Amino acid sequence: MMYFAQGSPHTALTSEDLRNGLEAAAEKLGDRNNVLVVPPDITRLHSRAGELTRYVVACDKLTVTKIIPALGTHLPMKSDELHTMFGDVPQDLFVNHHWREDCVKKGTLSPEYIRNVSDGIVDFDVTVGISRVLFEEPYDAIISISQVVPHEVAGMAGYTKNLVVGLGGVENIHKTHFLGAAYGMERIMGRGASPVRRVLNHAAETFLGDLPIIHVITVLGADEENKQQVRGLFIGDDDECFERASALSQNVNIHTMEKPLDRVVVYLDPVEYKSTWLGNKSIYRTRMAIADGGELIVLAPGVKMFGEDPEIDRLIRKYGYHGTRTTLDAVKNNRELQENLSAAAHLIHGSSEGRFSITYCTGGLTRDEVERVGFNYASVDEMITKYKPQECAEGVNTLPCGKDYYFIGAPGGGLWAWEEKFSRQ
Repeated sequence: MMYFAQGSPHTALTSEDLRNGLEAAAEKLGDRNNVLVVPPDITRLHSRAGELTRYVVACDKLTVTKIIPALGTHLPMKSDELHTMFGDVPQDLFVNHHWREDCVKKGTLSPEYIRNVSDGIVDFDVTVGISRVLFEEPYDAIISISQVVPHEVAGMAGYTKNLVVGLGGVENIHKTHFLGAAYGMERIMGRGASPVRRVLNHAAETFLGDLPIIHVITVLGADEENKQQVRGLFIGDDDECFERASALSQNVNIHTMEKPLDRVVVYLDPVEYKSTWLGNKSIYRTRMAIADGGELIVLAPGVKMFGEDPEIDRLIRKYGYHGTRTTLDAVKNNRELQENLSAAAHLIHGSSEGRFSITYCTGGLTRDEVERVGFNYASVDEMITKYKPQECAEGVNTLPCGKDYYFIGAPGGGLWAWEEKFSRQ
């Protein structure tokens, strides 16, 4: 059921509105004395999840005993990052998720089921592992806080993905990522219903259905001054919560254009983006907007690694971003990729398939490292001086030489697409 819902394309919820919405939901839930909170990590800094976590901790009706950020494969948050995102929430409440070794195997989704949801494109079973923290004690409530926004793997982020992937084990993460890549991310992005979403929801219903999970979902969108506003807050314990958030996100987060773009410049906030594993949102979220023969320039001053997981970083360096066919052949012939299918999926996602050029301007990777994985390289300092991201308007800008480019300052917050291409997909 829904405990609170407020949102529209023109809504702008204040901090007070968020607190009041959460407390209204808590009144309906009643006293919960042993509460686990599952927010995203700092890669979702702007989701307002940190603020909502503070309100959960401060709520009289809820006694928070533990907080586990939904890290997935991401690096554990450092003390300064916890403070940046969660403010004065006591850091002794936080525990880390370790996706490779700290999960309980809950059961298996059959190859027949996976084959059916993927239209026969993939054929494997999925042994579902979930963080043991969810099962260590009988919680009165598990409050999962997430943002729904277009996503390259699930179609739309948030909801059950926050638990099944964010607190998921090796197979959940590897095989759902590969399913999305094999099915085709351009067929998935911006869609509320997708093969991956069906798997995530089915896994949550099957293996987490007896847990007292409450979803707190935000939808954000830019206003006329390009400031991010909370367009919706949805709190509930079933699919309606996601469906309403997804419909609103499709309205405010998908940006279509009448013709493809010749040059796109994306800025990656160094607080959020330290790896191409995350920074390649600049590719995923713009690929359907870029013209054949076009150019994507990624200003990435904080990027210093490829994968946040050491093994995935090694595999990216070894195999590079060289397109679907090359990657699938590598998977077929190399056991190390077969055992790390999310890395293979990421290699597919991060290639333009030769359709447009990608120039990465990083603060912590050398020219040789960048070019070895298949990208072009340019000096981040020189390119920031040239494109001046702090002064750019979102959308079309013009260089002194007269050349236009399309600027995006927060690629994680949306999906950009040529209208004809998006509707075809």
